Amino acid sequence: MGKIMFAKKKVVALGLALTLALGLVAGCGGAGDKKPAAKKMYNVGIAQLVEHPALDAANKGFVDGLASKGYKEGQNVKFDKQNAQADQSNLQNIAQRFVSNKVDLICAIATPTAQTMANATKDIPIVGTAITDYEAAKLVKDNKKPGTNVTGTTDMNPVKEQVELALKIMPKAKTLGLIYCSSEVNSQIQAQMAKTAAKAKGLNVLETTVSTVNDIQQAAQNLVGKADVIYVPTDNVLASAMPTLTAITNEAKIPVICGEGGMLKGGGTATLAVDYYKLGFTTGEMAADILAGKSKPADMAIKAQDKFETIINKAEVQKLGLQLPADLEKFAK
Repeated sequence: MGKIMFAKKKVVALGLALTLALGLVAGCGGAGDKKPAAKKMYNVGIAQLVEHPALDAANKGFVDGLASKGYKEGQNVKFDKQNAQADQSNLQNIAQRFVSNKVDLICAIATPTAQTMANATKDIPIVGTAITDYEAAKLVKDNKKPGTNVTGTTDMNPVKEQVELALKIMPKAKTLGLIYCSSEVNSQIQAQMAKTAAKAKGLNVLETTVSTVNDIQQAAQNLVGKADVIYVPTDNVLASAMPTLTAITNEAKIPVICGEGGMLKGGGTATLAVDYYKLGFTTGEMAADILAGKSKPADMAIKAQDKFETIINKAEVQKLGLQLPADLEKFAK
């Protein structure tokens, strides 16, 4: 009887030991059975102010920049792409959507977009692109060391050189016309720079502003017969409706010098081009470093384009009957 009981206890003990051993193997996994850890899926919100070539290019560049660093849509990144259609209430709704969904990072395309996103959250990292001056827009404390949850790339174009380009194309010009949206901080800054540059060259300046695309036709007509050449900054309202402007200026034979190349597709005459795709790409690379935990927006200096390509719209030159200087002819496309 005692031997039988001992034998039973031994069997039970062996059974328990085997069960524990199997549990440890199942919990720890053998060398050949270990499963790889699941990849984290990052949620990234992309907010774009309005559709036009420059902002569309920046958007694509951002996605490609992230992908170049290993953050690819469908693999480890899920994008929530939103377009505000130039409506401030839409921007606010988008911002609240991103905050409520607790996205890992926000890409804000254009100055008003970044301002709205930054007002909505101080915790979620924000990278901006197509933004002229982060300090003036109160997005950062300093462009070299932001000190906030915002960083990114600037699309500040060489305004002084754009005015000089206008004079090369129209050497007899006496009056420079300025047209831009009065509510865009980015445009206000560039307009002031253009006025300073124009006056330094002895040009008179005639300024007119718009609030929406519906104002463009009247504003353009106000410049007809008064301005010899027109400068348009990297303004989102104008960029989204360039054909409305150039329908008036073409008839009046007035060249339009633009802040960026996308505007030439709508009838602009010439520019020293901002490359929005490259700016967006750089922004995507910066976002990747943030997602990887390598950097924080507060410590990442604002990055800028340092070389600008001269582009002249050959079709517009012919339409306006312009005679380009020999050194500019090679840039006509």
